[in-house]
Amino acid sequence: MRVRFRYSKLGKVRWTSHRDMARMWERAFRRTHLPLAYSQGFSPRPKVSFGLALPTGGESLGEYLDVEVAPEAAGEVDLAALPGRLSTALPEGVEVAAAAVVDDGAPSLQHEVTSCAWAVWVADVEHEELSDLASAAVAAEELFLARERKGHTTTEDVRPGLLACTVEGDSLRCELATQPRALRPSELLRALRPDLEPALIRRTHQWIERDGARAEPLALLLEATGAPHVHGRAS
Repeated sequence: MRVRFRYSKLGKVRWTSHRDMARMWERAFRRTHLPLAYSQGFSPRPKVSFGLALPTGGESLGEYLDVEVAPEAAGEVDLAALPGRLSTALPEGVEVAAAAVVDDGAPSLQHEVTSCAWAVWVADVEHEELSDLASAAVAAEELFLARERKGHTTTEDVRPGLLACTVEGDSLRCELATQPRALRPSELLRALRPDLEPALIRRTHQWIERDGARAEPLALLLEATGAPHVHGRAS
């Protein structure tokens, strides 16, 4: 049985690297005695698959990971209690919001997510100027960015990766494609103006597009199964 979790990552824990986050999750699984399936071989590892990588220093309201539960223990797992149990075992700033069973044949998060929505707070730029830059980018037919790959710098048109861009309050709100190559928020800022620097980046949504419609990675699962949407830490 494969279980998908949605969780948030806010505050000081945002500086934790992807590798350290993986270790935190493994400790949380051990503390809560979640019966995971393990890989074969000399050094078995729990079958855990994270979604799209979050930049170190970035926050998120919607991160995802899939775990595989040992087949013999699948009937013993209480999905309704899992979010609260895991939240208490994870560091402050990491909250598990929901859990649902994923069909065994479903594609991985890496392949399914087609775009992400971001809130970006930009250092040292006025609201009006940021609005003008966002509007110009959306209106442009091309948006060029110098990217370095394998030691070589190439200039690419990243406009197809910019799906939406506005300014709300004091932050830039944008939706960026993840396929065929992801456009990162920091790259978007450089494409808008080379000297722009992010003060804070926060992922707000991840989207899967199917047949012209889109949904978050857990939305359809929760609707189909009636799984609970749990917020906050268990007392």
